[in-house]
Amino acid sequence: MKRSLAATALLAAMAMTACGERTPAGADVEADVALVEAPSPVADGPAAPSAPRTGGSSAAPAADGAPVFAVIYPGGAPGGPATVAQGPEGPGGIVEFTTDAAPADVIDFYRQRAESAGLKAINTMNRGDSMGYAAGDGADGRGQLLSVVATRLEGEPTSVQLTWTAGR
Repeated sequence: MKRSLAATALLAAMAMTACGERTPAGADVEADVALVEAPSPVADGPAAPSAPRTGGSSAAPAADGAPVFAVIYPGGAPGGPATVAQGPEGPGGIVEFTTDAAPADVIDFYRQRAESAGLKAINTMNRGDSMGYAAGDGADGRGQLLSVVATRLEGEPTSVQLTWTAGR
């Protein structure tokens, strides 16, 4: 529970930092957000193209229609279906999963996927057994955004929270 709360707080802080860079001060942003449950990325639908990675494993999309950088880490076990929404920056979502991989390996995987998709690093974090990374396509881009936080407690798998915005 503490790990989930810490990861959620960290993710929110990273997202606010990213949004602060993209939204002018004082700008009013209206979003009509409708939450829906996405099908399980492991059980439903074909796998999206995946960037090469050591071991040749492929990665399943985090949700139907998710961008190429929003995938479940190879071998990851989702805790449930992704929650997806539609906002002013386009469709996006959040999913939580676990993996036996080290947090540094998870972050490196998503950094490579983000860079391959043309996203630039916005924020990185390394605090003990928690690591975070956020990337976006910039203020003049389509509004694409990726944020990932990976946390491991001794004797447990790495818990990962992945959020994305596909852009307009």
